[in-house]
Amino acid sequence: MARIVVIGAGVGGLATAARLAVSGHEVTVFERSDTVGGKLGRHVHDTPAGSFHFDTGPSLLTLPQVFHELFEATGAKLDEYLDLTPLDPIVRHVFPGGGPALDSCADPDEFAARIGAALGDRAAADWRRLWRRAARVWTASHRDILRRTVDSPRDLAALAWRLGDLAAIGPGRTLRGLGRSHLSDPLLRMLLDRYATYTGADPRRAPAALVAVPYAELTFGGWYLRGGLGTLADALLSRCLDLGVTVRTGETVTRIDAAGGRVHGVRLAGVHAPVPADVVVANADALTVYRDLLPHPGRLAALTDRSLAGFVLLLGVRGDSGLAHHNVFFPDDYDAEFDAVFGDPGRGIRARPATDPTVFVTVADDPMVRPAGHEAWFVLVNAARHGTAPDAVDWRRPGLADAYADRILDVLAARGVDVRDRLVFRETRTPADLDAATAAPGGSIYGTAGGLLRPANRGPARGLWLVGGSTHPGGGLPRVTLSAQIVADEIGPAW
Repeated sequence: MARIVVIGAGVGGLATAARLAVSGHEVTVFERSDTVGGKLGRHVHDTPAGSFHFDTGPSLLTLPQVFHELFEATGAKLDEYLDLTPLDPIVRHVFPGGGPALDSCADPDEFAARIGAALGDRAAADWRRLWRRAARVWTASHRDILRRTVDSPRDLAALAWRLGDLAAIGPGRTLRGLGRSHLSDPLLRMLLDRYATYTGADPRRAPAALVAVPYAELTFGGWYLRGGLGTLADALLSRCLDLGVTVRTGETVTRIDAAGGRVHGVRLAGVHAPVPADVVVANADALTVYRDLLPHPGRLAALTDRSLAGFVLLLGVRGDSGLAHHNVFFPDDYDAEFDAVFGDPGRGIRARPATDPTVFVTVADDPMVRPAGHEAWFVLVNAARHGTAPDAVDWRRPGLADAYADRILDVLAARGVDVRDRLVFRETRTPADLDAATAAPGGSIYGTAGGLLRPANRGPARGLWLVGGSTHPGGGLPRVTLSAQIVADEIGPAW
């Protein structure tokens, strides 16, 4: 039996803790916040009309089989804890120009038919051709990347990809380039580009292999959890406690002790004595680990390409909007949005709030999350990370958050969704707020911008492991959960 400390009670940390506990280890989780869940955050706003409940992080569950496997591996059934509801549409896409909306779904033939009805037969045929390629990329990545450690470019190159896999993955090719070569309709290319943001990246730089992201979503489906996605954190906490994991909230780990090339424990804020450990699993941003907890200039140097962040509005809305669960309202100029969010420091162009951004609106048709006759809107736009560097925006600047919130509501109104006279309340959440709440540096949602090679799960000291969205295999609830499986399997059972 090993003494294992897990730093952070996000989904990755809790999933790792549960797997290690069922394998016979003594596991303690330290979480700096008073609640568990990490970026799977929740917020409640009370009004005279009733309470509005918001998921402030992920709003969509994909690859449900990953979560079924997790609960079964720890001796339980997912359905005993969570109420999964399939979504159709998964996302409603509203394009510029006033044309018909395009509703995505988990039936590839039906989705192709919907593309044909909205954008024409040629667009549908193009999508089917792209889908065949996406299937090959998904098969290769699921087999060779998503369920094993990939610690270096050498590991990536050594994977036993067949020639057809390599051709489909297209090393060196971008997602934007893949869309241009396969999709003749610019609106359909816009839809594909958006999936780069699922990994915090610019589609003009993101690898073409990210075509596996829409394949997973639109093949295995998108799901909502009754009561909100935050109930997943509750379920994982329950599993951990049932398995004997000690979860200590409100305690901040300030240092990992690793003298002589192996871990010996961790240090807590305000506590003199170290907490001994044979193994430490860090469910924290890799930048935080290598800058603060166990300084490592070499690994830190590889983490400069930061992912995008998000600017959020939480809205209480009177009446029924008629929107889908997830809605994307695209701008006229998608590239201008990415130019603003990432800037171009090399040319002296700073990052800035996008004036005409894509707007993502989640409206859950769930009486558990809003009063009768009302809706709880989660509104998200891509944003530069918080900071004072040229590729960041100082979101603490007085008046900026309120002014940008006004701008987003104006953009929605211009795109046919005007709720300004139906608001019960509005709150903002900036990248600076996410940084403060979850210790995600700058509020970058995914750590580094998405690529084939993520920071390694195996740390530089023996006994140190990293899990979560900033590490391999990447961000998003399924991949974070798979990172937990990878690390737990590498640590192995206690016997």
